[in-house]
Amino acid sequence: MRDRKLTSLFVATGLLLSLPLAVGAFGSSKLGDRAGKHRERTSGAGPAEIAAYEGLGTWLDMFNARPWRSPEAAVEEMWEHDTRTIYVETSNFSQRFTIFKPKEMGRLIEAAHARDMDVVAWYLPSFKNIRKDLKRSEAAIEFESPSGERFDSFALDIESTEVDDITTRNRRAISLSEKIRRFVGDDYPLGAIIPDPAGQLYWPFFPYASLYEYYDVFLPMGYYTYRTSGYEGVLRYTKRNIQIIRDMLDDETVPIHVIGGLAGSATKAEVRAFVAAAVKKKAMGGSLYDYPIMKEWEWTKLQPLRGLE
Repeated sequence: MRDRKLTSLFVATGLLLSLPLAVGAFGSSKLGDRAGKHRERTSGAGPAEIAAYEGLGTWLDMFNARPWRSPEAAVEEMWEHDTRTIYVETSNFSQRFTIFKPKEMGRLIEAAHARDMDVVAWYLPSFKNIRKDLKRSEAAIEFESPSGERFDSFALDIESTEVDDITTRNRRAISLSEKIRRFVGDDYPLGAIIPDPAGQLYWPFFPYASLYEYYDVFLPMGYYTYRTSGYEGVLRYTKRNIQIIRDMLDDETVPIHVIGGLAGSATKAEVRAFVAAAVKKKAMGGSLYDYPIMKEWEWTKLQPLRGLE
Protein backbone atom coordinates (compact mmCIF):
# COMPACT_ATOMS: atom_id res chain seq x y z
CA MET A 1 0.00 0.00 0.00
CA ARG A 2 1.11 3.51 -0.56
CA ASP A 3 2.55 5.16 2.55
CA ARG A 4 2.67 8.94 2.48
CA LYS A 5 6.44 9.16 1.91
CA LEU A 6 6.14 6.88 -1.13
CA THR A 7 3.06 8.45 -2.71
CA SER A 8 5.17 10.70 -4.90
CA LEU A 9 6.40 7.68 -6.83
CA PHE A 10 3.01 7.38 -8.48
CA VAL A 11 2.91 11.05 -9.36
CA ALA A 12 6.42 10.94 -10.79
CA THR A 13 5.88 7.98 -13.11
CA GLY A 14 5.02 8.45 -16.74
CA LEU A 15 2.63 7.06 -19.31
CA LEU A 16 1.26 3.54 -19.30
CA LEU A 17 3.62 0.85 -20.47
CA SER A 18 2.35 -1.28 -23.30
CA LEU A 19 4.01 -4.29 -21.67
CA PRO A 20 6.01 -4.58 -18.45
CA LEU A 21 9.56 -5.88 -18.46
CA ALA A 22 8.28 -8.24 -15.79
CA VAL A 23 9.83 -11.67 -15.45
CA GLY A 24 13.28 -10.96 -16.85
CA ALA A 25 16.06 -13.05 -15.42
CA PHE A 26 13.92 -14.61 -12.72
CA GLY A 27 12.92 -17.91 -14.22
CA SER A 28 10.60 -17.31 -17.14
CA SER A 29 11.70 -20.60 -18.66
CA LYS A 30 10.38 -22.40 -15.57
CA LEU A 31 7.14 -20.47 -15.37
CA GLY A 32 4.97 -23.47 -16.16
CA ASP A 33 6.59 -25.53 -13.41
CA ARG A 34 6.17 -22.76 -10.87
CA ALA A 35 2.52 -22.22 -11.69
CA GLY A 36 1.97 -25.96 -11.48
CA LYS A 37 3.63 -26.14 -8.08
CA HIS A 38 1.53 -23.24 -6.89
CA ARG A 39 -1.71 -24.91 -7.96
CA GLU A 40 -0.58 -28.18 -6.38
CA ARG A 41 0.27 -26.43 -3.12
CA THR A 42 -3.00 -24.54 -2.87
CA SER A 43 -5.39 -27.13 -4.27
CA GLY A 44 -5.75 -29.07 -1.03
CA ALA A 45 -7.48 -26.33 0.95
CA GLY A 46 -9.87 -25.33 -1.81
CA PRO A 47 -11.42 -21.93 -2.59
CA ALA A 48 -12.27 -21.18 1.06
CA GLU A 49 -8.56 -20.82 1.81
CA ILE A 50 -8.39 -17.41 0.16
CA ALA A 51 -11.98 -16.33 0.79
CA ALA A 52 -10.76 -13.27 2.70
CA TYR A 53 -9.73 -11.72 -0.63
CA GLU A 54 -13.13 -12.15 -2.25
CA GLY A 55 -15.68 -9.46 -2.90
CA LEU A 56 -15.69 -5.91 -1.61
CA GLY A 57 -12.83 -4.81 0.61
CA THR A 58 -11.55 -1.61 2.17
CA TRP A 59 -8.17 -0.36 3.39
CA LEU A 60 -6.99 1.19 6.64
CA ASP A 61 -3.49 2.51 7.26
CA MET A 62 -1.76 4.16 10.24
CA PHE A 63 -2.10 7.76 9.12
CA ASN A 64 -5.76 8.53 9.75
CA ALA A 65 -6.53 9.13 13.41
CA ARG A 66 -10.34 8.97 13.30
CA PRO A 67 -10.83 5.21 12.73
CA TRP A 68 -8.35 4.34 15.47
CA ARG A 69 -10.17 6.45 18.07
CA SER A 70 -13.07 4.01 17.81
CA PRO A 71 -12.27 0.83 15.85
CA GLU A 72 -15.71 -0.54 16.63
CA ALA A 73 -17.43 2.45 15.02
CA ALA A 74 -15.20 2.18 11.96
CA VAL A 75 -15.98 -1.52 11.58
CA GLU A 76 -19.70 -0.81 11.96
CA GLU A 77 -19.58 1.72 9.12
CA MET A 78 -17.68 -0.72 6.89
CA TRP A 79 -20.16 -3.47 7.69
CA GLU A 80 -23.12 -1.21 6.92
CA HIS A 81 -21.62 -0.78 3.44
CA ASP A 82 -21.39 -4.57 2.96
CA THR A 83 -17.62 -4.75 3.22
CA ARG A 84 -16.31 -8.30 3.14
CA THR A 85 -12.73 -7.69 4.29
CA ILE A 86 -10.68 -5.00 6.01
CA TYR A 87 -7.03 -4.68 4.94
CA VAL A 88 -5.15 -3.07 7.81
CA GLU A 89 -1.55 -1.89 8.07
CA THR A 90 0.28 -3.30 11.08
CA SER A 91 3.57 -1.42 10.59
CA ASN A 92 6.16 -0.41 8.02
CA PHE A 93 9.92 -0.39 7.82
CA SER A 94 10.24 3.26 8.89
CA GLN A 95 8.38 2.87 12.19
CA ARG A 96 9.82 2.06 15.61
CA PHE A 97 6.98 -0.25 16.61
CA THR A 98 6.32 -3.80 15.47
CA ILE A 99 2.51 -3.58 15.70
CA PHE A 100 0.65 -0.30 15.38
CA LYS A 101 -1.68 0.44 18.31
CA PRO A 102 -1.95 -3.20 19.45
CA LYS A 103 -4.86 -2.50 21.83
CA GLU A 104 -6.93 -0.83 19.12
CA MET A 105 -5.82 -3.43 16.58
CA GLY A 106 -7.21 -6.19 18.79
CA ARG A 107 -10.47 -4.32 19.18
CA LEU A 108 -10.75 -3.92 15.42
CA ILE A 109 -10.21 -7.64 14.79
CA GLU A 110 -12.78 -8.65 17.40
CA ALA A 111 -15.36 -6.15 16.13
CA ALA A 112 -14.89 -7.32 12.53
CA HIS A 113 -15.15 -11.00 13.43
CA ALA A 114 -18.30 -10.28 15.42
CA ARG A 115 -19.77 -8.99 12.15
CA ASP A 116 -18.45 -12.01 10.21
CA MET A 117 -15.90 -9.85 8.39
CA ASP A 118 -12.31 -10.89 7.66
CA VAL A 119 -9.26 -8.82 8.50
CA VAL A 120 -6.03 -9.06 6.48
CA ALA A 121 -2.83 -7.62 7.95
CA TRP A 122 -0.33 -5.91 5.64
CA TYR A 123 3.22 -4.74 6.19
CA LEU A 124 5.56 -2.62 4.03
CA PRO A 125 9.18 -3.91 4.09
CA SER A 126 12.24 -1.99 2.91
CA PHE A 127 14.20 -5.11 1.84
CA LYS A 128 17.28 -3.44 3.36
CA ASN A 129 16.95 -5.31 6.66
CA ILE A 130 15.38 -8.68 5.92
CA ARG A 131 15.66 -9.77 9.54
CA LYS A 132 13.54 -6.83 10.71
CA ASP A 133 11.10 -7.23 7.82
CA LEU A 134 10.64 -10.91 8.64
CA LYS A 135 10.26 -10.28 12.36
CA ARG A 136 7.53 -7.70 11.77
CA SER A 137 5.74 -9.91 9.25
CA GLU A 138 5.80 -12.81 11.70
CA ALA A 139 4.54 -10.54 14.48
CA ALA A 140 1.52 -9.56 12.37
CA ILE A 141 0.79 -13.18 11.52
CA GLU A 142 1.00 -14.23 15.18
CA PHE A 143 -0.76 -11.19 16.64
CA GLU A 144 -3.68 -12.04 18.93
CA SER A 145 -6.47 -9.91 20.33
CA PRO A 146 -7.26 -10.13 24.06
CA SER A 147 -9.75 -12.91 23.31
CA GLY A 148 -7.22 -14.81 21.19
CA GLU A 149 -8.46 -13.84 17.72
CA ARG A 150 -5.99 -13.40 14.86
CA PHE A 151 -5.83 -11.87 11.42
CA ASP A 152 -7.40 -14.04 8.74
CA SER A 153 -4.48 -13.61 6.35
CA PHE A 154 -1.29 -11.63 5.79
CA ALA A 155 -0.26 -9.63 2.72
CA LEU A 156 3.22 -8.29 2.02
CA ASP A 157 3.33 -4.82 0.45
CA ILE A 158 6.01 -5.30 -2.20
CA GLU A 159 6.74 -1.81 -3.48
CA SER A 160 9.61 -0.14 -1.61
CA THR A 161 12.52 1.27 -3.62
CA GLU A 162 14.83 1.63 -0.61
CA VAL A 163 17.11 -0.91 -2.32
CA ASP A 164 18.21 0.79 -5.54
CA ASP A 165 19.66 -2.14 -7.45
CA ILE A 166 16.85 -4.05 -9.16
CA THR A 167 18.59 -7.43 -9.06
CA THR A 168 19.27 -7.10 -5.34
CA ARG A 169 15.76 -5.81 -4.67
CA ASN A 170 14.23 -8.76 -6.52
CA ARG A 171 16.45 -11.26 -4.76
CA ARG A 172 15.56 -9.87 -1.34
CA ALA A 173 11.85 -9.66 -2.11
CA ILE A 174 11.91 -13.31 -3.14
CA SER A 175 14.01 -14.31 -0.14
CA LEU A 176 11.70 -12.57 2.33
CA SER A 177 8.66 -14.12 0.65
CA GLU A 178 10.20 -17.59 0.87
CA LYS A 179 10.94 -17.10 4.57
CA ILE A 180 7.39 -15.93 5.29
CA ARG A 181 5.94 -18.92 3.44
CA ARG A 182 8.19 -21.27 5.36
CA PHE A 183 7.09 -19.65 8.61
CA VAL A 184 3.35 -20.00 7.95
CA GLY A 185 3.37 -23.34 6.14
CA ASP A 186 1.56 -24.36 2.97
CA ASP A 187 -2.04 -23.89 4.08
CA TYR A 188 -1.92 -20.32 5.36
CA PRO A 189 -3.25 -17.77 2.80
CA LEU A 190 -0.75 -15.11 1.73
CA GLY A 191 -1.32 -12.08 -0.48
CA ALA A 192 1.20 -10.08 -2.52
CA ILE A 193 0.41 -6.36 -2.82
CA ILE A 194 2.30 -5.28 -5.93
CA PRO A 195 2.91 -2.20 -8.11
CA ASP A 196 0.44 -1.79 -10.95
CA PRO A 197 1.74 -3.83 -13.89
CA ALA A 198 0.31 -1.51 -16.54
CA GLY A 199 1.70 1.76 -15.30
CA GLN A 200 4.66 1.56 -12.95
CA LEU A 201 8.13 2.37 -14.23
CA TYR A 202 10.20 2.14 -11.05
CA TRP A 203 10.42 -1.66 -10.74
CA PRO A 204 11.43 -3.23 -14.08
CA PHE A 205 11.85 -7.00 -14.25
CA PHE A 206 9.33 -7.46 -11.48
CA PRO A 207 9.61 -11.15 -10.38
CA TYR A 208 6.03 -12.30 -10.91
CA ALA A 209 6.92 -15.93 -11.52
CA SER A 210 9.14 -16.31 -8.46
CA LEU A 211 6.63 -14.64 -6.18
CA TYR A 212 3.86 -16.89 -7.47
CA GLU A 213 5.60 -19.76 -5.70
CA TYR A 214 4.82 -18.21 -2.33
CA TYR A 215 1.63 -16.18 -2.65
CA ASP A 216 -1.96 -17.26 -3.20
CA VAL A 217 -3.38 -13.91 -4.32
CA PHE A 218 -2.00 -10.88 -6.16
CA LEU A 219 -3.30 -7.43 -5.23
CA PRO A 220 -2.14 -4.92 -7.89
CA MET A 221 -2.24 -1.27 -6.79
CA GLY A 222 -4.11 -0.07 -9.84
CA TYR A 223 -4.30 3.55 -8.75
CA TYR A 224 -5.90 4.95 -11.88
CA THR A 225 -6.21 8.40 -10.31
CA TYR A 226 -2.44 8.71 -10.91
CA ARG A 227 -2.44 7.06 -14.34
CA THR A 228 -5.41 7.96 -16.48
CA SER A 229 -8.85 9.54 -16.40
CA GLY A 230 -12.36 9.08 -17.71
CA TYR A 231 -14.46 5.96 -18.09
CA GLU A 232 -12.66 4.43 -21.07
CA GLY A 233 -9.19 5.20 -19.74
CA VAL A 234 -9.87 3.59 -16.37
CA LEU A 235 -11.62 0.63 -17.97
CA ARG A 236 -8.63 -0.15 -20.22
CA TYR A 237 -6.07 0.47 -17.50
CA THR A 238 -7.78 -1.76 -14.92
CA LYS A 239 -8.33 -4.58 -17.40
CA ARG A 240 -4.68 -4.35 -18.43
CA ASN A 241 -3.46 -4.60 -14.83
CA ILE A 242 -5.36 -7.84 -14.38
CA GLN A 243 -4.42 -9.33 -17.76
CA ILE A 244 -0.69 -8.60 -17.49
CA ILE A 245 -0.45 -10.65 -14.30
CA ARG A 246 -2.24 -13.54 -15.99
CA ASP A 247 -0.03 -13.26 -19.05
CA MET A 248 3.20 -13.11 -17.04
CA LEU A 249 2.18 -16.23 -15.13
CA ASP A 250 0.59 -17.98 -18.11
CA ASP A 251 -2.39 -18.63 -15.86
CA GLU A 252 -5.86 -17.21 -16.46
CA THR A 253 -7.01 -18.52 -13.08
CA VAL A 254 -4.52 -16.71 -10.83
CA PRO A 255 -6.52 -15.09 -8.00
CA ILE A 256 -6.46 -11.28 -8.21
CA HIS A 257 -7.96 -8.68 -5.90
CA VAL A 258 -7.61 -5.38 -7.73
CA ILE A 259 -7.12 -2.12 -5.82
CA GLY A 260 -8.45 1.03 -7.46
CA GLY A 261 -7.54 4.69 -7.38
CA LEU A 262 -7.61 7.01 -4.40
CA ALA A 263 -11.20 7.33 -3.28
CA GLY A 264 -10.96 11.06 -2.65
CA SER A 265 -9.80 11.77 -6.22
CA ALA A 266 -11.99 9.45 -8.30
CA THR A 267 -15.00 10.51 -10.34
CA LYS A 268 -18.27 8.59 -10.55
CA ALA A 269 -17.54 7.51 -14.12
CA GLU A 270 -14.07 6.27 -13.14
CA VAL A 271 -15.38 4.21 -10.22
CA ARG A 272 -18.01 2.69 -12.51
CA ALA A 273 -15.29 1.81 -15.02
CA PHE A 274 -13.10 0.25 -12.33
CA VAL A 275 -15.97 -1.94 -11.15
CA ALA A 276 -16.93 -2.90 -14.70
CA ALA A 277 -13.35 -3.95 -15.46
CA ALA A 278 -13.06 -6.03 -12.29
CA VAL A 279 -16.33 -7.81 -13.05
CA LYS A 280 -15.56 -8.28 -16.76
CA LYS A 281 -12.09 -9.69 -16.10
CA LYS A 282 -13.40 -11.94 -13.31
CA ALA A 283 -11.23 -10.60 -10.52
CA MET A 284 -11.95 -12.30 -7.20
CA GLY A 285 -12.40 -8.99 -5.38
CA GLY A 286 -11.84 -5.27 -5.47
CA SER A 287 -11.47 -2.16 -3.34
CA LEU A 288 -10.54 1.52 -3.37
CA TYR A 289 -7.83 3.13 -1.27
CA ASP A 290 -8.78 3.94 1.42
CA TYR A 291 -11.60 3.77 3.99
CA PRO A 292 -11.34 7.20 5.68
CA ILE A 293 -11.80 9.11 2.42
CA MET A 294 -14.57 6.94 0.96
CA LYS A 295 -17.68 8.85 -0.10
CA GLU A 296 -21.21 7.52 0.19
CA TRP A 297 -21.69 7.41 -3.57
CA GLU A 298 -18.43 5.40 -3.91
CA TRP A 299 -19.69 2.74 -1.53
CA THR A 300 -22.87 2.54 -3.62
CA LYS A 301 -21.05 2.18 -6.93
CA LEU A 302 -18.74 -0.50 -5.50
CA GLN A 303 -21.60 -2.81 -4.55
CA PRO A 304 -21.30 -5.03 -7.67
CA LEU A 305 -17.92 -6.14 -6.30
CA ARG A 306 -19.77 -8.00 -3.56
CA GLY A 307 -20.58 -10.77 -6.01
CA LEU A 308 -16.97 -11.44 -7.04
CA GLU A 309 -15.23 -14.62 -5.91
